[in-house]
Amino acid sequence: MYETYSAKRFLWLLALDVVIFSICSVFFLIAKEMFFSSAQEKNDEAPISLPVIMYHSVYGEQPSEYIVTPNQLESDLKWLKSNGYTSVSAKELIDYTQNDGELPEKPVLITLDDGHYNNLSVLLPLLEKYDMCAVVSVVGSYTERLAYNDSHNDKYSYLTWEDISALIDSERIEIGNHTYDMHSFNGVRKGCSKLAGESEEEYRNILMSDLLLLQNEIKNKTGISPYIFAYPFGYISRESLPVIRECGFLVTLTCYEKMNYITRNPDSLLGLNRYNRSGFYSTEEYMRMLTREKEA
Repeated sequence: MYETYSAKRFLWLLALDVVIFSICSVFFLIAKEMFFSSAQEKNDEAPISLPVIMYHSVYGEQPSEYIVTPNQLESDLKWLKSNGYTSVSAKELIDYTQNDGELPEKPVLITLDDGHYNNLSVLLPLLEKYDMCAVVSVVGSYTERLAYNDSHNDKYSYLTWEDISALIDSERIEIGNHTYDMHSFNGVRKGCSKLAGESEEEYRNILMSDLLLLQNEIKNKTGISPYIFAYPFGYISRESLPVIRECGFLVTLTCYEKMNYITRNPDSLLGLNRYNRSGFYSTEEYMRMLTREKEA
């Protein structure tokens, strides 16, 4: 049997629909306001100052431009601790820029280039002692061609794959890519920069092959894929940027000696400035330079 049309029932259902729609609209507007307010608050956050230290070798008693002594390194770590600085990992920086994490009030990023064996034998125990972390960027050819021909010597040896795995297992060290075999300054190519007469396609293929070779070697030997890239000697070519992104790097390290200002924008981690830690400075002299803010 067919139901007869009821105007009263129709109006009741229509009113019910209006009420339900109104309630849903209110909840939608509240949720939208909360989301955009939260996003706006994060966008309005002041940039965070991030000093970045660039060490190389840690050895002996005679410092040089690229060598600090163990005593100098420990003095640096003590200074950072006593002055309220907290070492942060590259992963923490990535989480912050992707709106998934927070940073301490006074963060500092500690980095070491080239992959010297003393980064394991000297640096790691001091990081453990002072509860800090660091990034060690390795050169693939040093590990594969040089490290296995040397005994483990703090003065001149490089990290083997087993050493690199030990650093990773410590959970205090992140491994960065410092090119497989472009860490040279031979008067022709400066680091991994583009040659004057090189086409963009030629350069892209050369750089991509080198970076992916080391990425694959690190993955095969240690199980991790680096998301940090350190430019050899700090030489940067504009044409390298799309290659860097395509290789999956989220943090890149330069040699420009300036303060960094980190925001929620992931691009703020591309091209981080670093102050080389010369052994010719005292801890106090170096830290004054490192923590100096940009002049107005």
